[in-house]
Amino acid sequence: MHLGKLLIHQYLNDLERLKSASGSVREGVVSEAFKDLLKAGARQHDLIFVAQHKLETTAKERRYVDGALLYSLRVPFGYWEAKDEKDDLDAEIDLKFRRGYESVPTFPVKRVDILDDKARKAGLAPKAILKADKASSRIILDSETTLSGVPTAAWDYMLGNRSALEWVLDQYKEKKPKDPTIREKFNTYRFADYKEKVVDLLMRVTTVSVETMQIVNEMRAARR
Repeated sequence: MHLGKLLIHQYLNDLERLKSASGSVREGVVSEAFKDLLKAGARQHDLIFVAQHKLETTAKERRYVDGALLYSLRVPFGYWEAKDEKDDLDAEIDLKFRRGYESVPTFPVKRVDILDDKARKAGLAPKAILKADKASSRIILDSETTLSGVPTAAWDYMLGNRSALEWVLDQYKEKKPKDPTIREKFNTYRFADYKEKVVDLLMRVTTVSVETMQIVNEMRAARR
């Protein structure tokens, strides 16, 4: 069994054990099992899990999230907040942003849209491509849209063996499941439905990448 599946299996076992002991699936019960899952997953990807991580909001207020995954340089990879099963997650997320939780500005890359007449006349969405063209400092999203002017430094911020930007692109590619049952019942993802969100995300990840590499280079220079 794949290690990721083993982690999820262990999480479900822990959750059932805690549920049996407490008779509840409240936030406090579920969070303990999920915390263990995050810790195990972090170790697989050379990340550090920190509970009750402090962050400063855009309003300069101090807040604490239930947990955070950090790189070795203590740069945040992601935050975790436990919620009850009856919570409205969209409402909770909106509340966090209204309270000024960390928001990264978009990087001013240039967006170019050229209509794909063939696809449009056929009643189809533009063909998803999601390809990084480092040599030309571009990201080709689909047969209509390209982001240009991606700074060289943005490609240098790596997640494993690829840049953070390439990692994002890979997550949103349209991939046909090999299992026929899954393909028939659950293969509903289409990039076109998430395109604008991905554009916004890529622009923010570009900012994070550039600023992180600036910090890394300053630290390297300071060691000399």
